Amino acid sequence: MSQTNKPRVAIVGFGLIGRVAALMLAEHFHLSIFERDLVSAPSSVGTLAAAMLAPMAESVICEQDLAELGLEAMALWPELLAKLDTPVFFQQQGTVIVAHQQDRGDLLSFQRRLKPLAGHQAQSLDGCGIGALEPELAGRFHQGLYLPCEGQLDNLAFFAASLGTLQNMGMCFHEGADAQIEQGRVNDEAFDWIIDCRGLDAKAQSPGLRGVRGEVARIYAPEVNLQRPVRLMHPRYPLYIAPKPNHEFVIGATEIESQDRGDITVRSTLELLSAAYTVHSGFAEGRVMSLRAGLRPAYKDNRPQISVTDNVIRINGLYRHGFLLAPAVVQQALQQGVL
Repeated sequence: MSQTNKPRVAIVGFGLIGRVAALMLAEHFHLSIFERDLVSAPSSVGTLAAAMLAPMAESVICEQDLAELGLEAMALWPELLAKLDTPVFFQQQGTVIVAHQQDRGDLLSFQRRLKPLAGHQAQSLDGCGIGALEPELAGRFHQGLYLPCEGQLDNLAFFAASLGTLQNMGMCFHEGADAQIEQGRVNDEAFDWIIDCRGLDAKAQSPGLRGVRGEVARIYAPEVNLQRPVRLMHPRYPLYIAPKPNHEFVIGATEIESQDRGDITVRSTLELLSAAYTVHSGFAEGRVMSLRAGLRPAYKDNRPQISVTDNVIRINGLYRHGFLLAPAVVQQALQQGVL
């Protein structure tokens, strides 16, 4: 089928969900992509995520079905990344969870709250087990867990590679202006299907949608060699450290019920970097590449929502599970819309 004869689909919002949808649809549909920001300089919350694929760890705070959906979505990521013109770092080597001795109670509580995932189990670690998985943590911690089914990818590389791939395919981009969806049209232009994935920018059309603030640091630390995501149990700021290529690390912890889009706070910065230093002293000589904050779109139940009205498919509310759930949620939405 020629490009002009393909069904016309508008994707409104070019964050994580918009990019996943575009990659899934690009081969069989003529796409027009609408984005409020410049596509070459996205401000999407997906650009500051750690992009950890952690269905078992996240099962502590989400329902069983969402954890299982996350496990399904992990299997979709390699297929999605294979569509890209340039490679994107992806690994599935599990997550290591550690705790200082005084925080043993928090580690045990976390372990008890893990939900069962068929064929996957958490493994208890002692000091030797931690050192075998992460040699640079040997002697630093003596209790932990290993979640072997988990993984991660490089969010910034995915954002860059997805844009480049879609541009090379000749996708039509409309950027730098708000797009209005009214009566099944975008800015008075007719499409066969419209996919609304604007996140918080769709708040006026999404009753109950709220922002959940997250704050992260991206650090260049050549003295740190962690092989996989590491989580630190702590009663006030449970920390995650996600290693990316070239000795870059995404460090985060905070989750604040707030609509504030302002810069990261001093308190959060101090807590993040101090906690990271207690995990590995090599962070002391690291360089701060960025300190950022953003709002994740979420509904009251913290579950993603899909709705189909006429020719408009709306996908929103992925909360803190964006990269974990995105491929599976988008696939469900497209199936509901019969695309």
